[in-house]
Amino acid sequence: MNQRRHDPDRRDRIIDSALATIAEHGLAGTTHRKVAKHADVPLGSMTYHFADMDELLREAFTRYAKRIARRFADRLAAVSGTDQLVAAIADLVHHGLSESPEDVVLTLELYTLAARKPDFRRITHDWMGQSRAVLERHMDATAAFEVDALIEGLFIHVSLDQQPRSRTGTERAIRRFLTDVPAR
Repeated sequence: MNQRRHDPDRRDRIIDSALATIAEHGLAGTTHRKVAKHADVPLGSMTYHFADMDELLREAFTRYAKRIARRFADRLAAVSGTDQLVAAIADLVHHGLSESPEDVVLTLELYTLAARKPDFRRITHDWMGQSRAVLERHMDATAAFEVDALIEGLFIHVSLDQQPRSRTGTERAIRRFLTDVPAR
């Protein structure tokens, strides 16, 4: 391990390493020791920068959720009209929300953590709020809530199903759902 006297990026590296460790070992297998090793920092740095594992997990998952929310917003930023909206949502479902298998693991680990520990629901609540705000540029708030839920469900099914799901089938489902949604 490299000893660094002045290391202004240490805290950020620990947060990124926590995400990498969770993606590799799951939440149950993530320890201070594994994160420190991945970050190439002394074990004592963990408690210096974070009061406990929950604080580190909150920081890591908040960073992750913000990154995915930006990806979501960027993909929908230039969309106009139903056809472009359908295509953009299908892009998100099939590869925009998860650029790697690690993204799927991190998303599902965050959902599980939020289900078990209510104080982590603030992260998922904020993330969903950001997604809905982007969708509300294209539809009313009720429809944005429903479409956001559709996206999450399709994402989970496309990511975990053993049978590959076609983009055409995803677009058909989105289009069917959007039939009753008035355009903004």
